Amino acid sequence: MPQGALHATHPMPPSPSEAIQEPLFAWEGRDKHGQSIRGEMNAGGASMVQAQLRRRGIFVTRIRQQRHLGRRGLRQRERAVFTRQLATMSRACIPLLQSLDLIARGQTNPTLMRIVQQLRAEVATGHDLSSAMARHPQSFPPVYRQLVAVGESAGVMDTTLDRLAVYEEKALALHQHIRSALMYPAVVMVVAMLVVAMILVVVVPTFEDVFVSFGAELPLPTRVVMSISEALVALWWQALGAIACTLCLVRLLVQRSAALQGALDGAALRLPVLGPLIAKALLARWTRTLSTLVGAGIPLVQALGSLASAAGNRVFAQATRQVQREVSTGRRLAQAMQDAQLFPPMVVQMAFIGEESGSLDSMMGKTADLFEAEVDAQVKGLSSLLEPVIIVVLGALIGGIVVALYLPIFQLGSIA
Repeated sequence: MPQGALHATHPMPPSPSEAIQEPLFAWEGRDKHGQSIRGEMNAGGASMVQAQLRRRGIFVTRIRQQRHLGRRGLRQRERAVFTRQLATMSRACIPLLQSLDLIARGQTNPTLMRIVQQLRAEVATGHDLSSAMARHPQSFPPVYRQLVAVGESAGVMDTTLDRLAVYEEKALALHQHIRSALMYPAVVMVVAMLVVAMILVVVVPTFEDVFVSFGAELPLPTRVVMSISEALVALWWQALGAIACTLCLVRLLVQRSAALQGALDGAALRLPVLGPLIAKALLARWTRTLSTLVGAGIPLVQALGSLASAAGNRVFAQATRQVQREVSTGRRLAQAMQDAQLFPPMVVQMAFIGEESGSLDSMMGKTADLFEAEVDAQVKGLSSLLEPVIIVVLGALIGGIVVALYLPIFQLGSIA
């Protein structure tokens, strides 16, 4: 079977933005060969769904409008699993429809099963795989769909899907490693704060009754702890409401303000300890994405445009667009990257070597491997450093509360 066996041609479907504005209908029916198929379609009404499916040669047996339009898309792990499965079947020369059918049948994840079934239904009616994926922008990012479209047009879907699978797995591994390394300190801090809150709300008020019977002035640390406890007991629900409202307001402002997003992204890169780690993780993602796009045969200027939208940080996105503009005027990639004043000299040098040798994808891939290894080592070191710091801080905090509570008792004993 030729490499282009997964390719299908059909006019492009409505854009995702147009589809989202219309109601979503789930349909079931039979194709020209009598095989049962089903899927989902955005349309103005059930009659329009039936008319469109009839033109495709599908006999509709059931149509119902979906009530829940806000279904989530695929998570990164689910997309990586799907891509690897599809790449393996493509390598084995299994036709696309059969591959999607096998993947859907073998899934226990309802979200992945639903989306794969919808992809199969679209492909069964003659759509390209990339066109079918365009109906699920939350599950398949633009870079992903672009690579699939290139693979379809060039007839090298097996190679393209394999590149995509490696790209998704590398990105997933980096993300999971950072998250798992920082999860332990975060959980410890949350539990510790809950313990401290419980001490202030439950334990400290019992000591207050004892201190009243002393009839003497309490030490300053004890008065401070008692005041915090009284405020927390009286205003805990107002405090929680204020925190929740503040978080929601900040999130809303960040989502609606591009300038604020850019400022936060820039501030993240300047953090004392986490800043260099974030920068290296972004550089690993940037070089890995560029390697995948260029290796798939996408022209450099077009690849940079796609890379800007997938940079993951507005500072990197702005620098990538600047590099794209300079490259489009005939400037070398390495020179344009150097002008952006964001990329380390090593990355610029690797880009220069890749351009000179005609192996830019390989050089960027090796650079991504290097940054991923550095991020791995730095995350391990940071995790090891945070543990003793957390222990010292929590010990000082809880120990300070205990000492403040027992100071009046110690003073009473010394007077006696």
